[in-house]
Amino acid sequence: MLRRLVLTATVSAAALAAAVPAAVAITPPLPLPLPVPVLGPADTPEDAPDRLNVVVSQTGNTRTDGRYDLECGPAGGTHPSAAGACERLDQFARDGADPFAPVPEGQMCTQQFGGPATARVTGTWRGRPVDATFDRSDGCEISRWQALEPVLPNTRS
Repeated sequence: MLRRLVLTATVSAAALAAAVPAAVAITPPLPLPLPVPVLGPADTPEDAPDRLNVVVSQTGNTRTDGRYDLECGPAGGTHPSAAGACERLDQFARDGADPFAPVPEGQMCTQQFGGPATARVTGTWRGRPVDATFDRSDGCEISRWQALEPVLPNTRS
C-alpha cells in the first residue's frame, strides 16, 4: 500500500513538473497593480480622530470594569479619563511606538501574576485598525498594561 502511494505521488509530481513550464510559457504576464501608499504616523491626516472601544473586566473594581468609547482629536466619549488617555496615546505617537503591539515572541518575562484583569481595545488609532488584548498574566504583560494607563485603568492597590 505504501509503495503504491509513493509511486502515485512520484508520477503525479513528474506530470505536474512537465505541465507547469508549458502553462507558464503560454500565459501572458499580468500587469502589476499600482503601489498602495503605506501611511505612517506622520502621514495620518490630522483631522482623522482616533476612535477606540475599550472593554475591561475582572479588575476587582466595579468602577473600572466596563465598556468605554474613547475619541481623541478632540478628547471625548464615555471613557472616564478621556483627556489623559488621549495624551498618553499622543505620547506613544510622538515616540514612534505602537501601544497595541503584543509582547515579542520569545521575550523573557518574570513569572509573576498581576491578577485576573483583562482588556480588549478595538477601533482605529493613527488611521490604523486596532484589535489588541491585554492581561496581567506575567511581568511583560503587566508592564504592557501599565504603559497604556490611563487608557487602561490602574489596577494596583
